[in-house]
Amino acid sequence: MKFKIAVLGAGNVAWHLAPALENAGHEVTEVYARDIDEAIKITGRLYSSEAKNDLDFSESEAEIFILAVKDFAIPEVADEVILPEGSILVHTSGTMPLDILGYSSASYTGIFYPLQSFTKDRKIDFEDVTFLLECEDEETLQKLRKLAKSLSSMNYVVKSKDRKAIHVAAVFASNFSNHMIRISEEIMRRQGLDFDMLKPLIVEQISKTLQIGAKKAQTGPAIREDYQTLEDHHRFLNYNDSIAEIYRLISQDIIDS
Repeated sequence: MKFKIAVLGAGNVAWHLAPALENAGHEVTEVYARDIDEAIKITGRLYSSEAKNDLDFSESEAEIFILAVKDFAIPEVADEVILPEGSILVHTSGTMPLDILGYSSASYTGIFYPLQSFTKDRKIDFEDVTFLLECEDEETLQKLRKLAKSLSSMNYVVKSKDRKAIHVAAVFASNFSNHMIRISEEIMRRQGLDFDMLKPLIVEQISKTLQIGAKKAQTGPAIREDYQTLEDHHRFLNYNDSIAEIYRLISQDIIDS
């Protein structure tokens, strides 16, 4: 089943999702952004799509409207958008509940959340993206499942409260782990050392963790309860109180877990 889809938003998610939808055989009829130039940047990557900077979609041929804007903007855009009868409005947020779309003019509402980190200059293979779906109308949910399956075999129906837990877990797994790597880059750079030395270690650790589980894959001075090394590392980090405290807290949590 192929759909006509309008994308509302021009951020990182929209940048990747709109072309992926078209590549999967769907028609992206319009792309909306408050700044028309941002919408044009995305429509320029599509075969045939209209760039819009107004929220009147009453004459749109689209059936599914994907709201891919920042979380704080979802209620405002959902309330202001004018949609045709029979339309389906979904948002792509990992944290915002389904009922936030309750006052929109859409006939049906849902959630179409791609569980992935998106950066404009980093290509994404959507077959590797997990989609979390939610909708109270069964027929509409089946349409969202078909849409998700056209992009990826990994899609799950998840209630808002569970999706929030997944999003928090994802922050630890993705955002926080990335921040730890950023700190390690800073430590190496401060010492005048090449960060490339750590790359094989990082790749092996992530691969091992995914293969055997994080608990079994944990190594280092904290899990060994090597307090002398922990104290030595903590003293080394005294040049930055925040990093030293992060080291202490995480090491203690490893010991306690």
